[in-house]
Amino acid sequence: MKFHYYPETDSLYIDLAERPSAESREVAPGVVLDFDAEGRLVGIDIDHASQVADLSRLEAVELPLASLSLER
Repeated sequence: MKFHYYPETDSLYIDLAERPSAESREVAPGVVLDFDAEGRLVGIDIDHASQVADLSRLEAVELPLASLSLER
């Protein structure tokens, strides 16, 4: 899972799987879900993310992580 924040558009993309998106559905204003060809969720796009979520903090509770990478 990867989080991509784009400050120029204030959008957050949560990449859930490394599969290409085949279909997108807006489920709420500014929130788009991406699905692969088999209908599995692969990503979440959130416009105006700083107005929707607290981007200053990321917390994981009991996540079975094999690795953790922080990039700037």
